[in-house]
Amino acid sequence: MSVRIQPTAQVDPDAELGEGTAIWDLAQIREHARLGRDCNVGRGAYVGPGVRIGDNCKLQNYALVYEPAVLEDGVFVGPAAVFTNDYFPRAVTPEGRPKRGDDWEAVGVRVAEGASLGARSVCVAPVRVGRWALVAAGAVVTRDVPDFALVVGVPARQVGWVGRAGARLVERAGEPGVWECPSTGALHDEKAGELVERR
Repeated sequence: MSVRIQPTAQVDPDAELGEGTAIWDLAQIREHARLGRDCNVGRGAYVGPGVRIGDNCKLQNYALVYEPAVLEDGVFVGPAAVFTNDYFPRAVTPEGRPKRGDDWEAVGVRVAEGASLGARSVCVAPVRVGRWALVAAGAVVTRDVPDFALVVGVPARQVGWVGRAGARLVERAGEPGVWECPSTGALHDEKAGELVERR
């Protein structure tokens, strides 16, 4: 299966695209970005220079992934979600001249395997979104999100746990700290504020 690039998309010749990846209308993939196999980049999405994206990732329409972001395998980025990359965003220096690449240090967002970011959510770098975590639509992430955590609001706060299927986990009756996925039946153990899958 070959790479599919719509004629209106802009893909820099120095970008790397894995087998089966599709780049849709008006999307822009910048120089030295690297996307894995079977990724889907929606209309108008932006992937910055040097961004690293794993296999089987999905960027919905108008998602903005600024460098030096790293997305591991199976990450979902909802429509119009934004990853920032600047501690102190300014158009000009204190002297009033336009800021250039050497005038600031880019900081990145890292999204671990299987995590999902809802529509219009914002990740304010530097933060890490944990494995299989779920960031609700419109949430603003300003601190690290634990594995399997469900976070909502501005700023984002944890309100529960989710499993690999994305469904909110339910604590088992009479078994404190044991969480079950209503979709798959998978069990998870909560210990010291962290959730671990049972194998």
